[in-house]
Amino acid sequence: MSLAEVGDDVYGEDVTVNRLEAVAAEIVGKEAALFVPTGSMGNQLAIMTHCGRGEEVICDANAHIFHYEMAAAGLLSGVQLYPLANLHSDAGIGSLSEYIREPLSYLPRTRLICLENTLNRAGGTVINLAQMASVYRLAREYGLKVHLDGARIFNAAYALQCEAKELTRYCDSVMFCLSKGLGAPVGSILAGSVDFITQARRCRKLLGGGMRQVGVLAAAGLVALADTSHLLVDHEKARRLAIMLAQLPGVKVDPAAVETNILLMELEKMPLGQFLEESQSRGLLAGPMGRQMVRFVTHCDVSMEDVEQAGKLIGELLL
Repeated sequence: MSLAEVGDDVYGEDVTVNRLEAVAAEIVGKEAALFVPTGSMGNQLAIMTHCGRGEEVICDANAHIFHYEMAAAGLLSGVQLYPLANLHSDAGIGSLSEYIREPLSYLPRTRLICLENTLNRAGGTVINLAQMASVYRLAREYGLKVHLDGARIFNAAYALQCEAKELTRYCDSVMFCLSKGLGAPVGSILAGSVDFITQARRCRKLLGGGMRQVGVLAAAGLVALADTSHLLVDHEKARRLAIMLAQLPGVKVDPAAVETNILLMELEKMPLGQFLEESQSRGLLAGPMGRQMVRFVTHCDVSMEDVEQAGKLIGELLL
């Protein structure tokens, strides 16, 4: 990062950013890409670029854009979100056409379908290639666009034993994070067609995302993309923790549901706040995911030894 060649990215002159965007576009099989500071900005840029004001975006009821982006679609783009339960399932996809609005003057116009792979609030579960293809074909039938919130798309690809571009062929745009499992300190990528990225770049400037000599951060992104195979180890860590926790009293954990690097644990007796406070005081960090649900995430800074220690610590807390 300290040796990165930089320029003014607002003028397209930062060599390292340009290299990162070219590499990222190639990896996900798109014509062009844009470096953005956060995944949330990437998702909102996609909505802003694909949609007009007063239009509608269909998403899963557990989607990040619905729960964790501060109603930005409405605030920034004048777009309404239409959350559907279990969209990321065969049954949900099979009934998706029922929720695409008819072209009537008094209804919002459906413009975009947003998928999330992996699905964070569902415990890092994966949408498979056939399911993504079905949504994409339906979108084409109705003249809609598909955006993929692929914050953890490489986790999904490893879980499905395919390349990321095999998944992203079934979307018009994709956002993925260079941070999270890939290990970069900051930054995400938005990718799509040349025309789409040209407009998204204008929208990025509108939202204050012109970052000037940002090659020092893009350099970390290039390192993150050079080798993503360590994500497989993260999956093994999560499964190991799930097996340990499933044997403990007072919690519900389904090891079979752990497909990637996210694990959900339901507390049956101990209050959620108490568990989080006591675990943090012992050096174990976790997050809330509902009234009695705890989320654990494994990543490159957590070793298998750390996982073993975490499992033992949680067992001690529950006694």
